[in-house]
Amino acid sequence: MLQNFFTTNYYEQMKVQETQRTAKLLVDEYSRDPSGFGRLAQSASSTSDIFIRVDTDNGTEVYDSGSYFKPSNIAYDFETSTAKNQLESNSVDSVSLIAKDKKNDTRRLVYATYLDGRSSGSMLYIVAPLYPVQSTIVILQRQLKYISLIALCISFVLAMVIATRLSQPIKDITKSAIELSKGNYNVKFKGGMFTETKELAKTLNTASYEMQKTDSYQRDLIANVSHDLKTPLTMIKSYAEMINDISGDNPEKRRQHLNVIITETDRLNKLVTDMLSASRLQSNTLELHKETFDLVGVAEDIANTYLLLNEQEGYHVHFNKCKPTYVYGDKEKIKQVISNFASNAFKYGGDSKYMEISVKRSGKNVRVDVIDHGDGIAADELSHVWDRYYRTSANRTRDIEGSGLGLAICKGILVLHNADYGVDSKVGEGSDFWFEMETVRPPKV
Repeated sequence: MLQNFFTTNYYEQMKVQETQRTAKLLVDEYSRDPSGFGRLAQSASSTSDIFIRVDTDNGTEVYDSGSYFKPSNIAYDFETSTAKNQLESNSVDSVSLIAKDKKNDTRRLVYATYLDGRSSGSMLYIVAPLYPVQSTIVILQRQLKYISLIALCISFVLAMVIATRLSQPIKDITKSAIELSKGNYNVKFKGGMFTETKELAKTLNTASYEMQKTDSYQRDLIANVSHDLKTPLTMIKSYAEMINDISGDNPEKRRQHLNVIITETDRLNKLVTDMLSASRLQSNTLELHKETFDLVGVAEDIANTYLLLNEQEGYHVHFNKCKPTYVYGDKEKIKQVISNFASNAFKYGGDSKYMEISVKRSGKNVRVDVIDHGDGIAADELSHVWDRYYRTSANRTRDIEGSGLGLAICKGILVLHNADYGVDSKVGEGSDFWFEMETVRPPKV
């Protein structure tokens, strides 16, 4: 419909504009060189297949292309007189009208203008045929019917193919998601050939892997915590019974048995505290009580608690420090981080029994390193040591107490302080757990 409408109107407008340009050239040529006007008129008539008539004081001149298009004298006289009357009755310089021949259902453009100004009375008439329009429209209509039918068939086939290829990966992903919801973490998501479904499948595969890993960690946690809780509870119960049955009247034995109960109670308290801290970090409810404090002094206090082991158990504890350096943060939480690093250094330090705590200042930052000479951590496991419940493969075979939450808690605390942190380790050479904080000015006394 648009093609039919625009073809007719566009063709007529272009024909009017072309006729106007031809008329302007003829008028300009007549004003400039009347002797050359005839040659230009004849050339324009032959080239554009138009009929030109000129009425002057000297008579009438007619130029045509000699083609089969030639309006009859009666029709021609009527159309030109009509155009002349419209031109003379209005204050315009030119007039164009569309004439229709009822006998053969053809149309033509009749254009009239003054040849040498209104006062001269000389008139230029141009008659241009519009007969190709109807035949062109009929041809286009027939073509468009076939083209539309073919396009609809092709579109239907393409729509079915694309819909099938798009819907099939979504169906597969849905089936896999149902399996995942049932606890089958080994399911694989396939995204097909589309970028969006590929990205969705990739994301779901990652989520499945993380869920599987978390589930494995949680099972390990339950096993570890159950073991760690069972042991002190058993010890507490046993020594309480011993106090009740045997050592109640013996002050020395009673004191020893009570110390065991206190120690085991402390272990239980630490397990519960770690689990509570991990829960608060996960729910973003952990509160920080920030203040300005000397990080070197905090690290030194922790190092002093381990220096006694140098003599008692043959450990080699070294503390390297710089001058007092102040940071802004939660003093107790940072102390917890350093203590956890130091505790891990003793747990996993191996037979070397070596630990070093170092505090160094570099520019505007201060760095704390806790170094051991233990078995070290494999390169492919370094990125996982900060995960909850995770234990490296070298330490899973050891009977080492702990919930697997310590480093995850340290990570959460350091993130809340906007501190950089990390671990450098090589298998067989030991590990270096470290963090950096920005220094601040000492508080005013």
